[in-house]
Amino acid sequence: MSAAAELWFISRCGLALVALAMAYSIIAWLTVRFRRRPGQSWPSVQPPVTVLKPLCGAEHALYESLRTFCDQRYPRFQIVFGVRDAGDPAVAVVHRLQRDFPELDLRIAIDPTQHGSSRKVGNLINMMPLARYDYLIIADSDVRVAPDYLAKVVAPLLDPGVGIVTCPYRGHPRPGLWSLLASLFINDWFMPSVYVAALFGSRSFAFGATIAIRREALAGIGGFAALADQLPDDYRLGELTRRGGLRTVLSEVVVETCVEESSMGELIRHELRWLRTIRTVRPVGYTFSFVSLGLGPAVLGSLLAAGARAALVMLAITAIARLMLHCSARKARSALKQLWVLPLNDLLVFALWCWGFVTRRVQWRHARYRVARDGSAHPIP
Repeated sequence: MSAAAELWFISRCGLALVALAMAYSIIAWLTVRFRRRPGQSWPSVQPPVTVLKPLCGAEHALYESLRTFCDQRYPRFQIVFGVRDAGDPAVAVVHRLQRDFPELDLRIAIDPTQHGSSRKVGNLINMMPLARYDYLIIADSDVRVAPDYLAKVVAPLLDPGVGIVTCPYRGHPRPGLWSLLASLFINDWFMPSVYVAALFGSRSFAFGATIAIRREALAGIGGFAALADQLPDDYRLGELTRRGGLRTVLSEVVVETCVEESSMGELIRHELRWLRTIRTVRPVGYTFSFVSLGLGPAVLGSLLAAGARAALVMLAITAIARLMLHCSARKARSALKQLWVLPLNDLLVFALWCWGFVTRRVQWRHARYRVARDGSAHPIP
């Protein structure tokens, strides 16, 4: 192939890349902008529910987050909290909730027994003996919900063909650049990519922000013990129920999670753990997610196309769609204040996506793991 032919080929690849980035950005914006919002319908049957809350440490605003689960307009439910150590600061928060809500069934399991490499799943296994009801909801400790959350999340589980119900979520950042970037990672990239995948029929997802499941469906996959060594335990829970012929429902309810990265290192470690876990469980999908990374691939495509007019026009359209996506994902006033950080965010996400291919090592809290191809986490001394 001659040099001219090579340049022509590279230019056409660049144009194709910009076109794909533009098309995805427009679809993502429209999907987020016109996504159907939850209605006010209430199910005629509201079975009793057990909420499982694994805890570890006194996270920022932990009491306020947990309190939203106590302030539910639901006839009968219990909340089971779980910690590994009686000296965990989260225990004092649970005791405060028990004092503030004496009419509720709030219990705490304190058990250091480890059942696998996943401490979260081990915690859930230790909590299960206290779970009274057959409808279960697992939710991360930093999640905040509305008072009608239980009623709306449980409703799809009344269909025996449904395996799990999972909730999309929105990142609410604490003050600071690193928390803001982490929230944009969720709100401007990850969740829009989920909505686009759902639009095209995919249900290969489940999020720790909320997973609702019936006890019999959980038992059918082998219980939490089947996830004891899995780093992506939420994803595997959905995958195993789908293998059993049950559907995954993406709820219309959007919950909120507190984002509190305090340093660049903490932000990078968190997002790399996230990205490398996605690459492990869905390697093909991770590779082709390249076009969803905002302005990065569009700029790269424009450079490969040597600044061709068509490439620059598509780059401009991509940038506009990116701005509209951000404004649709956030309240208008706060979105406008954050416009300056969007190029930095897209550059960071693009760089971390590339870095995600380098190794399978991740850090979760104070422990390091190597993630195997089957999603199992192996501690690194």
